[in-house]
Amino acid sequence: MISFKEYLIEKPLTPKQRMQRGRLMKRLAPRMAMKRKITMKRKANPEKIKARAEKQARDIIRKKLLKDVDYNSLGYAQKVALDKRVEKKKAAIKKIAKKLIPKVKKDELERLKKQREKGSSSFGEAT
Repeated sequence: MISFKEYLIEKPLTPKQRMQRGRLMKRLAPRMAMKRKITMKRKANPEKIKARAEKQARDIIRKKLLKDVDYNSLGYAQKVALDKRVEKKKAAIKKIAKKLIPKVKKDELERLKKQREKGSSSFGEAT
């Protein structure tokens, strides 16, 4: 079985692979939702922060290549073609991601702070 980290790496899939992935994810969705809920209470580790920064960097590169068009509005073939172009810019993605890491860390701390405030306030109201 493929690990979750491998799912995070975005590579273009064939239509058959997309259908298989869809079936697999439907089966694993409840388990993943529970794990996500538990993990969201913890601070992200450096690898996770790096992965988030790389994802944001990929999005930045996509926006530069697409200009005013939204990625989600593209068709399947256009997305595959775009992802192949983005994949060629790995060095730029790594460079941008490295610069984004402090921002991602700050966002993570902010997220935890909000979550703790929300959790403590709702706990006080329930009792």
